[in-house]
Amino acid sequence: MDDPAQPRPARSRSTRPQSANPQSPHPEPVQAEPVQAPPAEPQAPGPQAAEPKTARRPDGSPAAGPAAGQAAAPAVPGPATEPAPPEPDEGAAGATHESAAGATRESDTESDTESAAEAAAGSGGPGARARTLRPAVLRLHFYAGLLIAPFLLVAAVTGFLYAASYQIEKVVYADELTVPVPGNPNPAPLSAQVEAAVAAHPGKPVTQVWPSAEDDATTRVLLADPALGTSESLAVFVDPYTAEVRGDLVSYGSSGALPVRAWISELHRHLHLGEPGRFYSELAASWLWVVALGGLFLWLRRRRATRGPLPPVRGLLLPERGLRGRRRSLSWHGSVGIWAVLGLLFLSATGLTWSKYAGANIGELREQLRGATPAVTATVEPGGSGGGGHEGHEGHGEAHGESGHRPGAGADIGLDRLLDIAAEQRLDGPVVITVPAEENGAYVVTENDKQWPVHLDAVSVHPMTGEVVDTLAFADFPVLAQLSRFGIDAHMGLFLGLPNQLLLMALATGLVVLIVLGYRMWWQRRPTRDTGFRAARPPAARGAWRKAPVHLLLPLLAVAAVVGWYLPLFGWGLLLFLAVDAVRAAVARRRDGTLAPGDRAG
Repeated sequence: MDDPAQPRPARSRSTRPQSANPQSPHPEPVQAEPVQAPPAEPQAPGPQAAEPKTARRPDGSPAAGPAAGQAAAPAVPGPATEPAPPEPDEGAAGATHESAAGATRESDTESDTESAAEAAAGSGGPGARARTLRPAVLRLHFYAGLLIAPFLLVAAVTGFLYAASYQIEKVVYADELTVPVPGNPNPAPLSAQVEAAVAAHPGKPVTQVWPSAEDDATTRVLLADPALGTSESLAVFVDPYTAEVRGDLVSYGSSGALPVRAWISELHRHLHLGEPGRFYSELAASWLWVVALGGLFLWLRRRRATRGPLPPVRGLLLPERGLRGRRRSLSWHGSVGIWAVLGLLFLSATGLTWSKYAGANIGELREQLRGATPAVTATVEPGGSGGGGHEGHEGHGEAHGESGHRPGAGADIGLDRLLDIAAEQRLDGPVVITVPAEENGAYVVTENDKQWPVHLDAVSVHPMTGEVVDTLAFADFPVLAQLSRFGIDAHMGLFLGLPNQLLLMALATGLVVLIVLGYRMWWQRRPTRDTGFRAARPPAARGAWRKAPVHLLLPLLAVAAVVGWYLPLFGWGLLLFLAVDAVRAAVARRRDGTLAPGDRAG
């Protein structure tokens, strides 16, 4: 359906008006085409010479251009005269091919109207520069969305599951994670709780202790088990009031993911395929921001050009009513995308930090910018007090044996005294105690409250003397390290707790909707009267990027080269796209003489 706000001249079969038929009492002159034409000839006399009728468009609105019987206006470049084909538009791309095939789902007049409107809206200045880039962005958005969307779909579905896994974990492992609170709560000493866990699994050294952080939460004691994989530990859950073991489970990573969440995490990260599977997630993260920014550019350009019935801001944020077919799908696609674009950019940037190649490059860049995450000193000097070099280490051999460090053994200060020292250093949030792994190691107590406002301070303590070796406040982190910490925790759903997880699930759902609508629009643009299946053509001509002005193309290529260096899967993918596009254009030029006009569009 044509937009009433954007009329276009109607065409006629003649470039000059016809004379009224003297034999007919009601002559019907024909609309003149808006091109240069000689002055109108006088109408032949008739018994009842009627006034010329005003040409109208299919929807009943008056068409632009001179009425029949009048001189045609000077030619103006546009959809009617077409000195050059109108710029392709995501709202009407592929119309040429579908017309050649015999049918389209929507009229070609819609395509011409929108293209003419955009040309008028961006006839100069920044609008004109953006309009020259639009075909290239449109074609890149189309191919990136079409080819990368399956990877993004998998990432969105598995990401939704991971965001929900925190609540699933609480339900599935409620017996291990929670305890009934007695009427007179009086927790047992932490050392007694740890001893109970070690007694249940003798021979396994203690690596970390997570003291109970809430009244109904268990204490988690992590033990090293050679039978487990990398980053895995055996978590023993102890009742903090009775020091009874309530169960044990395999724990994964620094977040302490239990089996269900760990399984979903690996599914999201590498589809349980190991290192080769990480290519999928890195490819999705490397191209998600490209698709999101391209879609934002195209949607803003479209809204600026078409000026629909909704107010400008509302038209950007809400889908239009009363549309059908592909235009309805496009309206929903753009509206959902405008709501999700910031979140998608955030997920792309933070997701790349976990990737194999881009993650390594980002880590090196952070170090060069002095934004690496600092760490508290976790070793002690053998001669910590001067003298003979063994002061403060008497009895250390008894505490540290073949089965690792044993808190409280020999001259060790013990975990209860360690917690008191940490409290004196104002570590008052949930903490994680890391037990020394080496003979010259120190205890490290780190706050583990990752919800805003975060508490992530750390202190290291000499295991024999109780002397504070080092302190590290989160406020002293470099700004880039703080932002990285916030970004990673928000990506994992920890930064804001349950609201954070709900927001991630909403973003994942929005991404799935965008992908489904994108494929639906591609399907709706296909020819409908062919004898066999034919896919829809790309929405812009091949080689559109080569038609961009040099002063715009060169800076963009330079930026793409730098980004491609740090994000290799994006760089190689972009080179592949440009090479395939150039080869297809070269092949099409050779076959141009044998192809039908509609087949030359894609």
